[in-house]
Amino acid sequence: MSFADIFKRNKELEWMWDLEFVNETSQRVYLKKMAVDSVLNFVGRTMSTVQFKFTKDKKAIHSPWDYILNVRPNKDMSATLFWQKFIYKLMFDNEVLVILSDDNQLLIADDFYREEYALYDDQFKNVIVKDYEFKRSFLMEDVIYLQYNNEQLEKFTDGLFNDYGELFGRMIEISMRNNQIRGSVSVDTTGSFNDDEKDSRKQRLQSFIDKIYKSFRTSSVAIVPKMKGFEYEEYTNKQGVTNQSLDELDRMKKSLINDVARMIGVPSALIMAENAELDSNLEAYRKLCLAPLIRKLVDELSAKLISKSEYEAGQRIEVLNVLSPNLFDLAEAIDKIVSSGAFYVDEVRNEAGYDDLPDNEGKQRLRTKNYEDVKGGESENDT
Repeated sequence: MSFADIFKRNKELEWMWDLEFVNETSQRVYLKKMAVDSVLNFVGRTMSTVQFKFTKDKKAIHSPWDYILNVRPNKDMSATLFWQKFIYKLMFDNEVLVILSDDNQLLIADDFYREEYALYDDQFKNVIVKDYEFKRSFLMEDVIYLQYNNEQLEKFTDGLFNDYGELFGRMIEISMRNNQIRGSVSVDTTGSFNDDEKDSRKQRLQSFIDKIYKSFRTSSVAIVPKMKGFEYEEYTNKQGVTNQSLDELDRMKKSLINDVARMIGVPSALIMAENAELDSNLEAYRKLCLAPLIRKLVDELSAKLISKSEYEAGQRIEVLNVLSPNLFDLAEAIDKIVSSGAFYVDEVRNEAGYDDLPDNEGKQRLRTKNYEDVKGGESENDT
């Protein structure tokens, strides 16, 4: 005989199946979005500070693209927000498309279809920006289009939640169950009742259970009154329960973030805001993550915004202000480079993102006495 059969035999207890004993259930944490957002938003915020400079023969020149790229790409976004969204979409979707509207606005496409050709420009059709779909097609030469080419990240993020979501959800459920308040309510059901009396008794019992639950949940000190026919008993403090440490949940989240960060090329210590080996981690971040992104961006903008004749005439696009090093920290190294005569001052300034000094002052080779040629031998006046 099953437990359910016992209740069915006793008609006075059958109505207890309708009582609500569980008020809330824990929701699963969406691990994929947590891990990916932690890393990609970090890179996006770094790249959001980017500034573009048009130069000719290493001297800054004015370009009509200066305002669009550095101040207001479109009516709804500042340059900071635009480039943050641009980089995030590039890495998350493995590609990003930016079109130029008829009123000279740069718009990031939310969806599109790319039709590829062998000998002609590819075409982008069904381009959707927000809720608007463009009826016309866009040629490759008329758009800004980048591919990230990280299939490993795409495959990993697709299976990330499937692999770890169930385990993480179970860990949360166990942790919540270990800290759960448990109790029972005894009901005096002697005698027989008609339907109205059973409904009234059911409502009173449900109301009593709800008040007990609310009292334990919201009050630091909870006193439960005893009522005739109703008896509540708590088991939480009477049974030995081994609480699962929340460190295990935290370690799992960090493990997932570390995996995504490693694929992107970001030292996980930077994501976790750890200061250990900060300089070396920042340098690795520049070389492994930011440098390839900047190179892709510069190549695409140069191909679309500078003509072949302008490029041959010395025009270039430079990227500045992306995790720029502190010049005061580099002062000693700069002094040695310049004072040794290995580089001109202007060469060092250009590397740091600054223009040449006026009147060709930065074109003079400097060399301190310590770096002068040694003639050898002692002079006649030496004693």
